Amino acid sequence: MTDPEFDLLDELYFVTPFRTLLQKTGVPAAELENQLRSLLEQGLIRSYWPDPDTELAYETTSFGAIARDASYLASKDGLLQHNTR
Repeated sequence: MTDPEFDLLDELYFVTPFRTLLQKTGVPAAELENQLRSLLEQGLIRSYWPDPDTELAYETTSFGAIARDASYLASKDGLLQHNTR
C-alpha cells in the first residue's frame, strides 16, 4: 500500500461517495480513480453502487464506467492494514 492509498483509507471508515473523496483529499479525479482501483484489486476496500447499501463486486472492465458514481468503504483487511502500519 502506497502512502497516498494509506491516506485515502483514512477517509473510508464509513461509506463515502467519490465526490466527497475528491473534496476531502484534493486528489485529481483520474488519480483518485487509479488509487481506488488499486485498493479494490488488493481487497482493501469495497465499492457500493447504485446506493450505499448495495455492494458491487469489482470488475476491471466495468469499474471505469461507475467509479465516479460509486461509494467506497474500507474492508476488514483494509482496516487491519491501515491500523497496523
